[in-house]
Amino acid sequence: MNQKNKTGFFSFFNFKKETTKKKETNKTSLTQNNEKNFNQTNTSKNIFQIFVNTLKKTKEKFNITIKNLFYKKKIDAKLFKDIEETLIKSDIGIITTQKIIHQLIQQADYQQLKNANELYELLKTIMVNILNQTTTIQYSTQKKPFFILIVGVNGSGKTTTIGKLTKRYKKKGKSVLLAAGDTFRAAAIDQLLFWSKKNNVTLIHNKINSDPASIIFDALSSAKSKNIDIVIADTAGRVQNKIHLMEELKKIIRVSKKINPNFPHEIMLVIDACSGQNVLDQVNTFNKNLGITSLIITKLDGTAKGGVIFSVIDQYKIPVRYIGIGEKSEDLYTFNAQHFVNALFE
Repeated sequence: MNQKNKTGFFSFFNFKKETTKKKETNKTSLTQNNEKNFNQTNTSKNIFQIFVNTLKKTKEKFNITIKNLFYKKKIDAKLFKDIEETLIKSDIGIITTQKIIHQLIQQADYQQLKNANELYELLKTIMVNILNQTTTIQYSTQKKPFFILIVGVNGSGKTTTIGKLTKRYKKKGKSVLLAAGDTFRAAAIDQLLFWSKKNNVTLIHNKINSDPASIIFDALSSAKSKNIDIVIADTAGRVQNKIHLMEELKKIIRVSKKINPNFPHEIMLVIDACSGQNVLDQVNTFNKNLGITSLIITKLDGTAKGGVIFSVIDQYKIPVRYIGIGEKSEDLYTFNAQHFVNALFE
């Protein structure tokens, strides 16, 4: 279910600007994954610059220090030790940092690197390879409806993320149906009603404290009968150490399989980057109980702890599908390992 880590060199996003008539907005075409980037403003910011802006606080913790380490330095044990300390302080985590340093020493020796600039580029390559777990959701007519179950702890940004996903898929020409599986909070249903109206999609919901498994079952049945492309189901936020709440999620999955044994196609865990290394416990528990297929990282623009992404992907080999920043419906971007690392070093 989880993707194997891919090694080797990496590919860049290719951008092509198109000149349009006066008063029309500029559009940027994003060729990787053959996706159109509809997240552009009239100034046509490219995705890399968005990553740079998003990681501003994390960069403040990492960038200046790491650059100073390599400036006119020779490659020796002290340099490796200094790099290790900087990575740990940047929330990359001890285990992952040790792995990076081990590879750095091993490959520097194998390649017989002579100066710190070469080591600097090698470090970037190793960090990209750690993050290079991303894959694209594959849609097919046989999978209709494609079922995405959204899970996560309280306050991670699940409901807002669902609104952003809905807009994204609608822009790609997909029909979408939403299911309000968080029946504990009236505000959660109200939020989904807002997003469903904003994106002109149907929301299946019921009264507070209704059985979420039944609501999601009804949503999937409706989507199947209406030939809907995608169903996105919200769930109540839960602390990962509450066993009975995890059992409720397992019930949702069991019930959905009565319609299609392959349901859900995606179990997306939404995690708040502000939580730092604490997200490792969340990923561990949700993955152990449910089998997480992908991650969405939110609030990267509001934290200096963005380095935690390295630990999560390295230890659990679960791909980051998207990163979320801000509250606007456009503020959801396909995760790209190359851009993420380059932005950190920018």
